[in-house]
Amino acid sequence: MSSPAERYAAARRRNAHPTLADFTAELGFSLDPFQVEACEALERGSGVLVCAPTGAGKTVVGEFAVHKALQEGRKAFYTTPIKALSNQKYHDLCDRYGAARVGLLTGDNAVNGDAPIVVMTTEVLRNMLYVDSPALTDLGYVVMDEVHYLADRFRGAVWEEVIIHLPEHVRLVSLSATVSNAEEFADWLVSVRGDTAVVVSEVRPIPLWQHMLVGGRVFDLFALRPAAHAGEWEQTPRGRSTRERGRAVVDPELVRFVHEQERRFDSWSGGGGGSRGGFSHKPRFRPPSRPDVVARLDRAGLLPAITFVFSRNGCDAAVHQCLASGMRLTDETERAAIAEVIDRRTGSLPEEDLHVLGFWEWREGLLAGFAAHHAGLVPVFKETIEECFVRGLVKAVFATETLALGINMPARTVVLERLVKWNGEAHVDVTPGEYTQLTGRAGRRGIDIEGHAVVVWAPGVDPAAVAGLASTRTYPLKSSFRPSYNMAVNLVGTLGRERARELLGSSFAQFQADRSVVGLARSAARHEEDAARLRKEMTGGLTDAALDVAGYAKLRLEISEREKALSRDTQARRRLAAAESLEALRTGDVIRVPSGRRQGLAVVLDPGITELADPRPLVLTEDRWAGRLAAVDFPSPVSALARVKVPKNFNHRSPHARRDLASTLRNARAENGLGARRTKGRSAADDDPVLADLRHALRAHPVHGLPDREERVRAADRWLRELRDAERLRRQMAERTGSLIRQFDRTCDVLTEQGYLVPEDSGAPGEGAVAAERVTDAGRQLARLWTETDLLTAECLRAGAFRGLTPAELAACVSALVFEARRESPATPSVPAGKVAGALAEMRRVRTRLFDVETEHGVPTTRDLDLGFVWAAYRWADGQSLDRVLAGAEQAGTELSGGDFVRWARQLVDLLDQLAKVADEPLAGVARSAVGRVRRGVVAVAVTG
Repeated sequence: MSSPAERYAAARRRNAHPTLADFTAELGFSLDPFQVEACEALERGSGVLVCAPTGAGKTVVGEFAVHKALQEGRKAFYTTPIKALSNQKYHDLCDRYGAARVGLLTGDNAVNGDAPIVVMTTEVLRNMLYVDSPALTDLGYVVMDEVHYLADRFRGAVWEEVIIHLPEHVRLVSLSATVSNAEEFADWLVSVRGDTAVVVSEVRPIPLWQHMLVGGRVFDLFALRPAAHAGEWEQTPRGRSTRERGRAVVDPELVRFVHEQERRFDSWSGGGGGSRGGFSHKPRFRPPSRPDVVARLDRAGLLPAITFVFSRNGCDAAVHQCLASGMRLTDETERAAIAEVIDRRTGSLPEEDLHVLGFWEWREGLLAGFAAHHAGLVPVFKETIEECFVRGLVKAVFATETLALGINMPARTVVLERLVKWNGEAHVDVTPGEYTQLTGRAGRRGIDIEGHAVVVWAPGVDPAAVAGLASTRTYPLKSSFRPSYNMAVNLVGTLGRERARELLGSSFAQFQADRSVVGLARSAARHEEDAARLRKEMTGGLTDAALDVAGYAKLRLEISEREKALSRDTQARRRLAAAESLEALRTGDVIRVPSGRRQGLAVVLDPGITELADPRPLVLTEDRWAGRLAAVDFPSPVSALARVKVPKNFNHRSPHARRDLASTLRNARAENGLGARRTKGRSAADDDPVLADLRHALRAHPVHGLPDREERVRAADRWLRELRDAERLRRQMAERTGSLIRQFDRTCDVLTEQGYLVPEDSGAPGEGAVAAERVTDAGRQLARLWTETDLLTAECLRAGAFRGLTPAELAACVSALVFEARRESPATPSVPAGKVAGALAEMRRVRTRLFDVETEHGVPTTRDLDLGFVWAAYRWADGQSLDRVLAGAEQAGTELSGGDFVRWARQLVDLLDQLAKVADEPLAGVARSAVGRVRRGVVAVAVTG
């Protein structure tokens, strides 16, 4: 029972914050201190930024903002970064307030959009702000869930656009994961949104145990018990020493056992160790099997668990392994409940698509209590897994890291198989922020009293390094904001260019850039001090005649740079000449491949000339290899040395046909005397007068004859390097000050040159002023295209690239504007012949012209067309089966899973739908028809599911 003083304090709080008192009375649980602090700030009329760990209950603050809006008779928008989160939040709010008072807008779905509470993706709100939607009337609060997404390099700019553009009277509730620069972000929010309270909590509602699984044994990572505060640990009998915040004491027993395992593998060596014949018998490390790991967690009562694998194939393989082991984690009642969820969610999937989607094996694993979760699954599969997992029916999920950024799906335990992941370009170590994000899933509030994180050991994994990941809380929020063409034309159209420049200057990106200038200035000053010291070192004791060591060093540097430039120029000319020479080849030409694995004579089977790419001739070599070569295989021009007859309808896949033609090629070698020939070409440096003068000046310089010349020049080289580094930092300082405004001006210059903006006829502007501009009809069309390739799409429209296409052909061509392959393919994917190939060639010409304009104005260039989805889009829009579509895509050079196909099809539908709204008839009608043809079968289930 509370004391009189406590009751009095509670009464005062209720009187001071009556709206919060009403809200908490309906909750059925008491709020944590950080939730109370944030809600009270909101009731006082302040905006609020809440930074707290995953699962801490940040969304309660957002729900209070919704409650407050309803009490005030105003609207509340609840924004999320992904559609799955929007759907989940929509259902949560419907359960609380009733479906009549809640709407949903995600691009795919539009439900009750005029409701007082609307859940939406952040892009939808951004679009509303640009068109000044009537739905903004009476808007009082906007909740931005997962606001740390503004660091996302692809979509992050949307969050800053919304924050900057929201009307001043709208209160902003920003919910973020724990970030290390929350104060910096809050300072910016205050500068653009006014009064904003910052509430930071590092308290995990569920304490987290850290473990390592080594050789079949599970160890505590630390010799200290975990506390509720992130980065803090309590002492246990095994760990007597005190511990500072953020520093971890690794369990000595774990360290000893890991060293034993490392010695076990290192001690197996060949030679004198007794192995016969000097052969090594070192055993190959095999990690514990996934079924064994899951079984061990099950015996310890640590399920449900999410195992992060960092590989789609690895996730699928884990399910296969568990099925093969006969593992079953569910009882009869749970299997019946899972079957009901599967039937309810997937019942509308077309029967003919089930096999190609791997439905039956997926269902078998799910019924047994385990599943894979990654982007390669169709959305309806992922949603089924999520529902079953949240209900406690599925006990083990093998997931890629995208799950850590997705919907609310906590577990009792999180397992990390590796601490290295592929980032799309290279294998990189998991960062402390990523580790925190991944392990943050462990511990279900209201269910578990503690969570568990398990790292699977492998040779080379140091427990101290894992401890550093687990105890470091560095997750800085960095802006990824840059003005796109769509943003620029919308800003000029709504605000005018001058006001738009002021607004961009207030972005978080510019805020961070301006602050970074201070650090750059300090670094530049240090380089200049070092340069002054080195200058004394290189000139000490010299006479006046030989004092100019710096001049001598500069001459050497100038010679080196001239030689490199001439070499690059020579190589570029040779590459160009080689590419042009390939275009002259014809079937039957005998050529010489100068180097590489295919070096020697070859006969051209097909010149491989296409409008969409450089020639890639199909050839047959003397050793019977048949395949395509590229310009990179020819460092110098190639010419026909002889000709041989290639049989009509020659099949290069036939061994017999290859053997006969290779014999003909060898005969041609003997008849024409085509032996190996090597010629040494002169380089441009041999005849360059500038380079000759520089070399002469170097030899005549007084420093050239000094006995300690090289020692002094080494100091001069370091002096030059320090000066260059200082100058580079000074340039960075100049670039960062007002960098976004300059980038915006360049973007507008491109738009003006291309006719999307035109200068207003308002007389000569004053000194330092920016000429006013207005948006043209083409600009208004661009303003309604929301895609990464916005200007390229608009230019293709204006060039008539899509004119005369059927719906299937239009879908195929537009797919090249949205699709991006997961990894680069060495070959250009094939495309349908006829009108599709012609349209794509015109789109390529448009992109080349745009590339030249962008390069001239110094703006980031629009990415090139990606043809990897063309055949899939064409076949699907043509009504073909999913099985044929995926098989055909693979034949064309693109590997697609069912989930990949659905994701790209959905993005294709989105852009086709935009074209239907901005294009003139009859193209608009063709686009509408294409939308209907793509939005069918498994794609339609995904969109509406």
